[in-house]
Amino acid sequence: MAKPSFARISLLVFGFLLLFATYSWLFGPDSGFLYDTRVRKTLGSDPKLHVDHSCEKPHHPLDPLTVQEIEKVRTILWGHDSSFGSGSATIHSMALDEPEKTRVVQWKKGSRLPSRRAEVVAYWGGQTHEITVDLDSGGVVSDLVNPTSGYPILTLNDALAASQVPLKSVEFNRSIEARGVKFSDLACITPFAGWFGAEEEGRRVIRVQCYTLQDTSNYFMRPLEGLYVTVDLDKLEVIKVVDKGPIPIPKASGTEYQFDIQNKPVHMDKINPISMEQPDGPSFRVEDGHLVKWANWVFHVKADQRAGMIISQATVRDSETGEPRSVMYKGFPSELFVPYMDPEEAWYYKAYMDAGELGLGSTALSLVPLNDCPRNAYYIDGVFASPDGKSIVQPNMICLFERYAGDISWRHSEILIPNVDIRESRPKVTLVARMATSVGNYDYIFDWEFQTDGLIRVTVAASGMLMVKATPYDNVDDLGDKEDDAGPLISENVIGVVHDHFITFHLDMDIDGPTNNSLVKVHLEKQRVPTGESPRKSYLKVKKYVAKTEKDAQIKLSLYDPYEFHIVNPNRKSRLGNPAGYRIIPGGNAASLLDHDDPPQIRGAFTNNQIWVTRYNRSEQYAGGVLIYQGHGDDTLQVWSDRDRSIENKDIVLWYTLGFHHVPCQEDYPVMPTVAASFELKPANFFESNPVLGVAPFFDNDLPVCRPFASS
Repeated sequence: MAKPSFARISLLVFGFLLLFATYSWLFGPDSGFLYDTRVRKTLGSDPKLHVDHSCEKPHHPLDPLTVQEIEKVRTILWGHDSSFGSGSATIHSMALDEPEKTRVVQWKKGSRLPSRRAEVVAYWGGQTHEITVDLDSGGVVSDLVNPTSGYPILTLNDALAASQVPLKSVEFNRSIEARGVKFSDLACITPFAGWFGAEEEGRRVIRVQCYTLQDTSNYFMRPLEGLYVTVDLDKLEVIKVVDKGPIPIPKASGTEYQFDIQNKPVHMDKINPISMEQPDGPSFRVEDGHLVKWANWVFHVKADQRAGMIISQATVRDSETGEPRSVMYKGFPSELFVPYMDPEEAWYYKAYMDAGELGLGSTALSLVPLNDCPRNAYYIDGVFASPDGKSIVQPNMICLFERYAGDISWRHSEILIPNVDIRESRPKVTLVARMATSVGNYDYIFDWEFQTDGLIRVTVAASGMLMVKATPYDNVDDLGDKEDDAGPLISENVIGVVHDHFITFHLDMDIDGPTNNSLVKVHLEKQRVPTGESPRKSYLKVKKYVAKTEKDAQIKLSLYDPYEFHIVNPNRKSRLGNPAGYRIIPGGNAASLLDHDDPPQIRGAFTNNQIWVTRYNRSEQYAGGVLIYQGHGDDTLQVWSDRDRSIENKDIVLWYTLGFHHVPCQEDYPVMPTVAASFELKPANFFESNPVLGVAPFFDNDLPVCRPFASS
C-alpha cells in the first residue's frame, strides 16, 4: 500500500469545513489577513484606498478591540500563565468585555471611555478558562474555569490538525485506495461531533469525512459515502474508523460553479450591469470607523468573531421634536442551528451550531464588490485574534449601502375629488448593513435594513452547496421504498438530505430607555355577533395582555390563534395615551419538529419556541450557551427562561427564531440559488403620526437622465 504524503494531499478544512486554501490565504505572505504593522489594500470599489489598523484607537465604549489592544492582551496573558508561552494554551476567542449597559448609555462623545477590558476564552489541560484582562491596569482581573458542559469554539488549528489524523490509520488509507481515489485528490472536512453520550464524554472529539476533488472544485458533490473517522482532538488520535463499503462516487460533470471554468450554456437574454447612482454622494456617514449616521438613524456596527456582525445603540429621531430616541441596545444572530434528518451512523451527529462551534465571523471572508455589495458600498474590516493571540485583520467583512429598487414608501392617488389631480408618492430608500459568512458548504447573508419610517428589517439568506449523500441509484424509479429515507434524488447518485435552518436572534430592545419595558401580547379574538344585532355573524376583537414572567413569554406562533407582540415602554405615552412601542412582525417561518428528548434538540432547545422574552442578564448572550461544542444543553435560553423571572416594566431581551425546512430539489444542484427569510421590528405608537409624511419626492432634475435604447 502506498504511503500517503501530507505534502500532496489536498486537505480542505473548515472546522466544520474551513478550507485549507483559506488557511493559506489567511496566513501566507500575500494573505489578506495582515498583522498589526502592515497596511491593507481594500477590496472595495476603490482599490487605492488603504486602512492602517496598526495605529487605531477606540472612540466608543463598544468599539471592538484594536490591533494594539489585542497585542497588549497577548503580552499580559503570556506573563499571567506559562501555559501560553509554552504553547499548551490556545486562545479560542478574544473580544471586548463590554462595559455595563448603564455606563454605555450614560457615556457622551468626548467623555473618557469606560475601562477597556478583554474577555478571553482559552483552553489548556482539558479545561476551559474564561479570563478577563484589564487593559488600563495591564493585569488579569479574573481567571475562572467554566463549570458548564461543553468546550470552546473551535480554532482553525484544531480543524487542520484533526483532518490529518486519519492519514495515520492503515485502515483509513486502505479504504481510500479501495475507492480508487488518489490521495492527491482527497479533500477532508471535519464535521462537529455533537453530543450523544458516552463516546463524547471527557474528551474533545471530532469527525472527519472525505470527498474527492478530481475534475472539480465542488468536492461537496463528490462524497466518499460510508467512510468517516472519529478523532480525539487533544491527543490527535483515531478513536474509530467506520467504513460501510464503497458506494459509487457521484460524477464530476456538471458540478463546477466557478465562472471562468464552467461551460454551462445560459438560455436567457443578457442582463446589462445595473448600479444605483448618487450624484451628491452617499447620504450616510461613518464616524470613527463604527458609528453610522443616516437620515433619522444612528447606530453602532462592528464585526464579531462569534456573531459575525453586531448592531448596537440604534436610535431614531423623533418625527415631532428631532429628539434621538432609543430603539435597540444590541442585536445580533445568537446561534444558527442546522440539524440533518438522517439517523444512519455516518449522519446522525450532523446537527450543527455554527455560531458557537465555529463562529460566523471566523468564516466571513471578504465580500465581493459589485456582486455581494453594490458600487456605492462602504466596507468595514474585522479585527480578531488568532489562536496564538496575534491580531488578524479580516478585510471588507461588512458593507454598508443605500438601497433603492423602485419600492414605494407611501402613496395615494385621489379620484373622488372633481377637477383635482392628486397623485402623491414617495420613494423608499433604505440603508443596509450586510455581512456574509461561508460556514463550509453553506453561505449565509445577514442584512440589517433601516427604513426612514422607523422600521428595521432583518433578513437571513442562504446559498452555497447542499450537504449531499451518495447513493447507488441514479433515477427515482430505481429507489422503490428507499425514496423517502433521507431526502430526494437531486442528481445521478446524489441525495439531498432533508434538513432545517434555525437562526435565533438576540434583540435587546430598549424602547425609550433600558429599565422600563414590557411585552404586550395583542390577541385577535374571534367574537360571535348575537342573533339579530347585525347582518354580520362574526368579527375580530383586540385584547391586550401584559406578560408578567418569562414563562408568559414562551411563544409558539400560530396562524389560527393570531397575536401581535409589542415591546412597550409604559412610562412613555403618546399624546393619545398609548405606550411607545415596537412590534415584531414574523415573516415566513418554520418550527423544529424534533422530539424534545432528542440530543440535538436538547442542545438546540432555544428553537422550542419562536419568540421568547427574558430578563436582561449580560451573561445571557448566546442562546445555546457560552460553551456549545459538545455541550449538553445545560446552559441554554430554555434553561434561563424556565427560571420564570419577572419581566413586566423591566430591562428585557426579545429573542426571535426564524427558520425554514429544506427539502432539496434539482434546482439546488450543484450550487443553490439564494433563499431568504426575514422579520421586522416596526414602530407601534412610537411616533405621533406617520414619520415620513413630510419627506420630499424625487424630481426629474434630481438625477441624471438615463433612457433605454429604442427596441429594434
